[in-house]
Amino acid sequence: MAMAALRREGRRLAPLISPQSLTALRSSLISEEQIPQGVRSISTQVVRNRMKSVKNIQKITKAMKMVAASKLRAIQTRAENSRGLWQPFIALLGDTPSVDVKKNVIITVSSDKGLCGGINSTAVKISRAVHKLNSGPDKETKYVVLGEKAKAQLVRDSKKDIEIILTELQKNPLNYTQVSVIADDILKNVEFDALRIVFNKFQSVVSFLPTMSTILSPEIVERETESGGKLGELDSYEVEGGETKSEILQNLAEFQFSCVLFNAVLENACSEQGARMSAMDSSSRNAGDMLDRLTLTYNRTRQASITTELIEIISGASALEG
Repeated sequence: MAMAALRREGRRLAPLISPQSLTALRSSLISEEQIPQGVRSISTQVVRNRMKSVKNIQKITKAMKMVAASKLRAIQTRAENSRGLWQPFIALLGDTPSVDVKKNVIITVSSDKGLCGGINSTAVKISRAVHKLNSGPDKETKYVVLGEKAKAQLVRDSKKDIEIILTELQKNPLNYTQVSVIADDILKNVEFDALRIVFNKFQSVVSFLPTMSTILSPEIVERETESGGKLGELDSYEVEGGETKSEILQNLAEFQFSCVLFNAVLENACSEQGARMSAMDSSSRNAGDMLDRLTLTYNRTRQASITTELIEIISGASALEG
């Protein structure tokens, strides 16, 4: 019965295809000898499975983009409001990153999760550059690491210089009280002349600015004031109450550090969510492009399979008639 069906199919198609068109069709197909080394013919099932995987990944990246957008809206307002906390300190004490001190502590702020572009690598790169600039025979430079991603990178080559590691800061929404506890813990366990906080300042969804804020110890502030440097204007203020100038500078330094750290953590969280939105959007578009290419490959493979079956049927019918 199979042979009879083959004969009937061959008789039906034989008048439609001439020997010349059959020869051209055969020559258009790539034979096994013509396939380059290392290239294999692909089955439609493999392509379908790959297309299914890419579609699932695209769904995940789109969902992650929406989650990042929701988190960004919640954090952005708080970050913008926190900028008013540290700006008065800049006007009063200034920000002197070029001050030369012996004991430097670099506080690197990063995220605990990945898939957010290069914000963590940028913060670590700047931290290493600052560490190199402030290293010397008479100087001591240490790290305080906030975030899992910065920890993973700095532990590789600077483990001996890391004093404190704090992770999972973004597990719950941070408020000023929690950051003040963290700042107090850092001040109690680290000796410093200058604290240099490295973080990513949020500018827009597609843009962030690597930033470093410097907080000087009360002794260095007093030294700079007496030497008539950038902090010499502090002498123009009158001290009221029973506190001495040293006590006031101590309180100012602690409050300044907690305010700047609070802003740095929120700015970096905004930059993280914005970078994750951009990364997931790019991933979704790349998945769409890959789906287009896989669809084209699938259609070509399917058409080649159908053409091969037609040629086999016609060739079998021609052989039976001959």
